[in-house]
Amino acid sequence: MNHSRRLFLQQAGLATAGLLLPGGISAFAKGNGLPKKVGIQLYTMREQLDKNPTDTLTRIAKIGYQEVETYYGTPGTYEGKFWGMPVKELKSLLSSLNMTSPSGHYGLNNFLTEGNGKDEELKAQVEYAAELGQKYFVIPALPMPQWDATPTADHYKFISGQLNKAAEYCKKSGLQVAFHNHFWEFKPLADQAGSGYDVMLNNTDPGKVFFELDLFWAIKSGYDPVKLFAQAPGRFFALHVKDIDKAKPEVLVSPATKDKKAMELLSMASFADVGTGAVDFKRILAKAPAAGVKHLYVEQDVIKTDHFQSITNSYAYVKHTLLK
Repeated sequence: MNHSRRLFLQQAGLATAGLLLPGGISAFAKGNGLPKKVGIQLYTMREQLDKNPTDTLTRIAKIGYQEVETYYGTPGTYEGKFWGMPVKELKSLLSSLNMTSPSGHYGLNNFLTEGNGKDEELKAQVEYAAELGQKYFVIPALPMPQWDATPTADHYKFISGQLNKAAEYCKKSGLQVAFHNHFWEFKPLADQAGSGYDVMLNNTDPGKVFFELDLFWAIKSGYDPVKLFAQAPGRFFALHVKDIDKAKPEVLVSPATKDKKAMELLSMASFADVGTGAVDFKRILAKAPAAGVKHLYVEQDVIKTDHFQSITNSYAYVKHTLLK
């Protein structure tokens, strides 16, 4: 049996299993089959959290958010802490606010660098995720030096292999591994057809490595989320529900931008409160259950208005329009 055939059968099995297993699609059988809780990626509120994490999380809970996705910074002053708050204290606070944290973002720069591959970051951060009660250990991005590197299939096969190894390690702590995209994973490969994202979908273990699709970056890369769902059914555990400014809908990954650096392209991105921009969320979410989506996280990388009002607007649209 060739690799493609085996992969198809594994993915088909995952999609079918999702109909039967606890936490699968059966968990959302009532209504439209979508998750009922609205979550938020806390990077959206990073400035507020740095100043006062307790007050910020309390206000987020009062808006109605029931799930939060954490992000963990560079080890150093706050090593083992979130915004200066010990893991145990954060878990207690979330519990008192009737919120949970199903997943968190954890950088693995050494582990995902060829010629390095050291796993100290992985081992330390898995402990934090497990202590918080998270179920998914999410790699938020490739190491920064790779953002502008010429993308090759061999490099993304290395990344895929490392994700498979991370999944094996995380399994010991009851965690599953997932990868969150930006736009550089969707750049055309230099040595074969397709993108780095395609390579990762095809070379990671479909039963152990999952994906968190950032809708904004996928669409801004010229990719249709619905087609990605069809490419790997059952493997997208969460979505970043992030809207595109209607005034700046242009695709960032194109022949016209191929010579621009990643940081310049990032600066060209313009965001909007969910429901006010260019993304057709209803079309995308109609296919989300079969994709395996269990969590929806509102995110907005840059907010130019009042942050709390912005995330209130986004919450209201997701809760009362998309999940009604």
